Order: sequence, then structure tokens, then C-alpha cells
Amino acid sequence: MSDSAGPAFSGHPHEPHVEGLAARLNWLRAGVLGANDGIVSVAAIVVGVAGATASVAPILTAGVAGLVGGAISMALGEYVSVSSQADSQRSLIAKEQRELREMPEEELAELAGLYEQRGLSPETALSVARELTAHDALAAHLSAELNIDETDLVSPWQAAGASALAFTLGALLPFLTILLVPAPARVPATFAVVLLALVLTGAVSAWIGGARIWRATVRVVIGGAIALAATFAIGSLLGTSGVV
Repeated sequence: MSDSAGPAFSGHPHEPHVEGLAARLNWLRAGVLGANDGIVSVAAIVVGVAGATASVAPILTAGVAGLVGGAISMALGEYVSVSSQADSQRSLIAKEQRELREMPEEELAELAGLYEQRGLSPETALSVARELTAHDALAAHLSAELNIDETDLVSPWQAAGASALAFTLGALLPFLTILLVPAPARVPATFAVVLLALVLTGAVSAWIGGARIWRATVRVVIGGAIALAATFAIGSLLGTSGVV
């Protein structure tokens, strides 16, 4: 005997039909950007100083300053950015709640009109709008009008923490490399570690985001290599010129 209700829809495993998508993408964005920035910026600082002097003390001082300052800066930037986004989302949700409370009929007609614009017949669009409104009017309007999920708001504290942590972990790779490797090989070793780390972060971010891995990886690696080469050249120039 067949089930009159039809088979249950479980979604496609490779498509993002899951709750918390905005939060997951926010964590990913903050983490990848933080790690890449930590790797490149701190590596550029310590390599630049190493190009000017072989002394460990200036490299250590510059590296610690770059790591701490960069982590705080990344966290603050993410907090401010995501807080503004969350405030905007809350404002839109409050506005929609007020409109549903004060003008429910107009809102129902608006929702039906949106579905009609997407290709449904007027009768079907109105029927869908009524059913969704009866189930959860606010969620229906937020999804159709604003593409917002009330339960999926981003967290500025989580974004700030993820960004700061990712920056720190990324920065530790070049920082520890240039301190632990002997002087003759410290700059080449740092270059190698940084480029390998950028290959990894670029590939992982592209894989999770469903983008082409080689394109994202090459873009990140080239940018990092240019930054390291530029700062090392400047440091070497300043060191040989006697300015520092």
C-alpha cells in the first residue's frame, strides 16, 4: 500500500539545506580571513626585520607586537562589522513584526504578490501565503521579503573570537619558524612555511565554499609571496644602507 503523504524530503547532501548556515559561513569567513591575515602580516613583519638585521631581539619584538596588535585589530573589526549586521537584522525583524501586527491583510497580500512574482498563479500564491502565514507569519515574511532567518542571526562575539584565534594560530607559524630556524636559513624557511600554509588555507576555504581549489589557492599564494618579497626587499635595503 502506498503512503498517501508521499516520501519525506531529506534534501540533497551536498546543498546547504541546514540550519545555522549563516552562522557557519560567518565562522568560516572570520576564521579563514583571520588565519590568512595572521600568516601573511606577521610573516611580512618578521621577514622585513630579518632582512635588516640578523639579531633575534628586534625580530622577536616586532613579531610579538604584530601578533598581539593584529589579533586585537581583527577581533575588533569583526565585532564592529558583525554587530552592525546584527543590528540591521534586528531592526528589519522588528519592523516586520510591527507591520504584521498593525496591517496583517496588507502583509498577506504582499506575501502572495511575492510568490506570484516568482511564477505561481495568483490563486496558488494566495493559498501558499495563507498557509505559511498560519504556520509562522513572521518567518514566512522574513524569508520571502528579506532572506532572513530569525533563528540564524550572526554573533559578533563568536566572529570576533574566531577571527582573533585564527589570526593568532596563523601568525604563530611564521613567528616560530623565524625564531627557531638558524640565521642562514630562517628567511627561506619562513618563506616555505608561509607559502605551504597559504596553500592549505586557500584549498580548505575553497573546498568548503565549493569553489575551484586551484584558483583560490594560487590567488592567495601569489599575494602572500608578493608581500613577503616586498617587505624582505625593503628590510634588506634599509639594513644595507645603514638606516637601521
